[in-house]
Amino acid sequence: MAETAKYDLNLILDPGLSEAQIQTEKDAVQTQLDRAGGTLLELDEWGLRRLAYPIRKGSEGYYLIYRLDLPLDKPKTIEAALRQRDNVMRVLVVKDRPEWKTRKAKPAAEGEAASA
Repeated sequence: MAETAKYDLNLILDPGLSEAQIQTEKDAVQTQLDRAGGTLLELDEWGLRRLAYPIRKGSEGYYLIYRLDLPLDKPKTIEAALRQRDNVMRVLVVKDRPEWKTRKAKPAAEGEAASA
């Protein structure tokens, strides 16, 4: 079996899509995931949000954040396939790195010494 890693897939869809069209785009992601031999760990649907900068002269987008488990050679394939879809405004695939999510806590003794 191929070695896998966890990835975050961030999609921004056209804000004018209906619920049926959004579901079609979700199905397209699932199809690409099945072809790549990956698994969906979590889908975080942020919905309609304001963009940080204009994309296609628009100021809003529909955000979907996927957490995936993929073979190491497949993220670029999925990203390229999704970029070709008309309703997808942006695609970003990032390898999940646990050290980015943890913050080192300052020792309690250090905080007490500073206040004394």
